[in-house]
Amino acid sequence: MASKPIVGWPVENWVEPVWPAGDSLCGTHVELHLLNRKDHAADLFAAFDKADALWTYLPYGPFDTVNDYGDWINRKVDGKDPIFYAIIDKLSQKAMGVASYLRINPSAGSIEVGHICLSPALQKTKAATEAMFLMMQWAFDAGYRRYEWKCDALNLPSRNAALRLGLSYEGVFRQMSIVKGRNRDTAWYAGIDLEWPQIKLAFNLWLNDANFGPEGIQLKSLSDLTRSIINS
Repeated sequence: MASKPIVGWPVENWVEPVWPAGDSLCGTHVELHLLNRKDHAADLFAAFDKADALWTYLPYGPFDTVNDYGDWINRKVDGKDPIFYAIIDKLSQKAMGVASYLRINPSAGSIEVGHICLSPALQKTKAATEAMFLMMQWAFDAGYRRYEWKCDALNLPSRNAALRLGLSYEGVFRQMSIVKGRNRDTAWYAGIDLEWPQIKLAFNLWLNDANFGPEGIQLKSLSDLTRSIINS
């Protein structure tokens, strides 16, 4: 008698999540608004100025003029996927970074965050972490069951950031693409809906004012709070 094949568990009462509508995402330190040339190009070009290393692993940039950057924005915002957001610092009300949802697949319940470009002034701040939290929170609250992060396997800061945010390493796809004439092996990270309650708790504990001393120094790192969540 033939043995019964092994299959995955039933996904019961599955309802496809909605496609991102581009709603603004608002937190304590940042707001994320749909990227557009008129409101964001000048701020972002100024924030990225003289920081050419930001573009090393992205398939575009750096840009010579604000008009060049504005033209790039116009080309990118016309599509349905990716959906680009400007990250607005609430204190200055200036755009200081960019991130997007992409490879959006409601039928599988998966969505990716990518095209992340944070200005030097935004990097390693509570605002930057909150921006990543807001994007992850929207995805899981909308019903997505898998949240992906992919990067060049040589991009160690991005790989470390994924782990810090509680996303588990899933392997490297070798020779996945060619970027700026160079080979790119792509490292995959992801979090799933079953892990989200713990990840959310870790973010809330880290972002809480009680986790920071009088000089703004963290008492407990986000990496410490998410380490036990990561599937190794």
